Amino acid sequence: MTIPYHPPVKRSVEIAGHKTSISLEPLFWDMLKDAAAHEGVPVNALIARIDAERIQAGTPPGLAGAIRLWLVASGR
Repeated sequence: MTIPYHPPVKRSVEIAGHKTSISLEPLFWDMLKDAAAHEGVPVNALIARIDAERIQAGTPPGLAGAIRLWLVASGR
């Protein structure tokens, strides 16, 4: 596991056919990679699913925040 005190790292991802970049701390990138492996899907596919879920929220958070919240809520 990565040391938790590290500034965010920006990575490019593709969601619904378009590229975007997301900044997350390495700890969250590691958790996201593990969650995707656990669910048997690519990281981009899991991010796309989280994005679709967050858009349905009454006041959707930003994508990076939604990913962090999803990871904590899912117990990953």
